[in-house]
Amino acid sequence: MSDYILSVTRLIDAPVDVVWKIATERLTEWWCPKPWTTEIVEMDWRAGGRSAMTMHGPNGEAHPQEGVFLEVTPGTRFVFTDAYAVGWVPQGPFMTGVFEFADEGGKTRYTASARHWSEEAYKQHEAMGFEGGWGAVAEQLAALAEEEAKTS
Repeated sequence: MSDYILSVTRLIDAPVDVVWKIATERLTEWWCPKPWTTEIVEMDWRAGGRSAMTMHGPNGEAHPQEGVFLEVTPGTRFVFTDAYAVGWVPQGPFMTGVFEFADEGGKTRYTASARHWSEEAYKQHEAMGFEGGWGAVAEQLAALAEEEAKTS
């Protein structure tokens, strides 16, 4: 399984509570690399809750994402998967997303990982531009959180 994990990490110059708040309450502002946008369908922030959104591209592309949260530990981590739709209805899995937030001397160590069921899914995600895309998303989250930390 460890061979099928892609991840990014970034130290964000803002406290964990600020980064967590931005990550969960302002998802549409950082979730996908600009110029793409995110439309929230439903975010039920609890284990078993629905995680549904659509990512929209600048040329009219639409990529719906339907899944469930497996874990939500406020201020620490959230985990979701697309292996199930709400109500634990199985669907074709691609990945499980793990987003972790850890204090490092008043700053936040943000780590986002995508765990894949197969080498094929892993390679597909890598070829889609995982490193650049998820890195850009980390930068967008950091910019929002660092700005918020300055003003609070």
